[in-house]
Amino acid sequence: MSDWMVTQGSSAGRRPRTLSPLREHLRDTFWFAPTAAMVSVFVVWVGAQALDTAIVDALQEDRDYETLDELLRFAEDAKAVVSAVGSAMMTFIGVVFSISLVAVQMASGQFTPRVVRLFVRSRITKATFAVFLATFVLTLLVLTSFDSVEDPRAVTSVPLVQSVLTLCMVGLSLLLFVLYVNSTLRLMRISHVIARIASESFRVAASVPVPAGGQDDPGLGAATAWVPHEGRAGVLRDVHISRLVRVARKHGVVLRLIPRTGDFVVPGMPVLAVHGGPVPPRRALRYAVSVGVERTYHQDLGFGLRQLADIALRALSSAINDPTTAVQALDRIVQFLAALSRRPLDAALYRDRAGVLRLVQPVPGWAELVDLGFTEVRGCAPGNPQVCRRMLAGLDDLLLLAPPERRAPLLRHRELLRQAIDLTAPNPADRDFALHPDRQGIG
Repeated sequence: MSDWMVTQGSSAGRRPRTLSPLREHLRDTFWFAPTAAMVSVFVVWVGAQALDTAIVDALQEDRDYETLDELLRFAEDAKAVVSAVGSAMMTFIGVVFSISLVAVQMASGQFTPRVVRLFVRSRITKATFAVFLATFVLTLLVLTSFDSVEDPRAVTSVPLVQSVLTLCMVGLSLLLFVLYVNSTLRLMRISHVIARIASESFRVAASVPVPAGGQDDPGLGAATAWVPHEGRAGVLRDVHISRLVRVARKHGVVLRLIPRTGDFVVPGMPVLAVHGGPVPPRRALRYAVSVGVERTYHQDLGFGLRQLADIALRALSSAINDPTTAVQALDRIVQFLAALSRRPLDAALYRDRAGVLRLVQPVPGWAELVDLGFTEVRGCAPGNPQVCRRMLAGLDDLLLLAPPERRAPLLRHRELLRQAIDLTAPNPADRDFALHPDRQGIG
């Protein structure tokens, strides 16, 4: 049983699923899946080789040399097939790698460099590379098992099971190649990229807990000690929540994370405030805070909005001038904000099994999320009536969904957009057209 629990206003008593930081970090790497696949296929090959040896030993004990002779003839044909598969796999790996590089380059230039993470985290891409490399390694291992002895009485091994296993891996490779091409083509289409970002954002929203009442300060009082960052400078990717809760419970204190996930931290900057006691030993907090070179979805509630806003800004640039893509990004921005419109924000409170508060983690507030989703896009919207109309419709929808205390930032953005349209569209007809809300922009 986990020794921490979450205070969450909308779902009291139900703990959201919190992914392990290690699992999330491995998903952001490309080496783990292929390496694990090659190690696994080696273990499988050892078992298949032992099974082939057992079959040959059993036939020799039964003096069934006729069957052994047939197996030797089969092995000669299988050896040619396995050799061809080994050569073809290297070509296949080169093709897959080339497709990936082209797709990543196109997505980075057309959408935003931050969407490259979607390709890196793609399960089908990793599975394809892993199975292709595993198949290639398997063919090399199987080729070493072929016996040059032609006498059924002296042969020690006939790679029958290994050859069948190789053919199965080839079939799986072909299937994954088709799925990989389909997945890559989908990720090169902006609508699917935007939908994927939205999906990841909702997953983060479901896993990051929030407190009831949306209180930023749960009455902790003044901090009694501070824990500085001692690692390298970089972006705060996530924190190990379970470890921090265990440390706080063991030493009878409350820990409060100072920077928000996604903030840039430098050595010496305070990252944890200690309330109610002395600072825990440094070794107890080692590896509890993860810093990297870029933001990740894990525990970062605003990262999805950041990417959607970047895509909209890139689409509205003079080099691309694609307001329809900006409207698609606004669709998902409005969808995400609508889902959070009545959800408590500002801080996540983690308690131990006894119900004692042990960790406070800052979460973006409602006004911050609204500003993140609309401010930069609003600055580029005037002159694009399609984007103005869609943004006005989105703001109106959010005004209907949000409680009264959360309408101020929405009204502010609506008024600023109206003023910008008045300045850029002096013609009354054009101004009235741009100020007419439309969920499709211009149909």
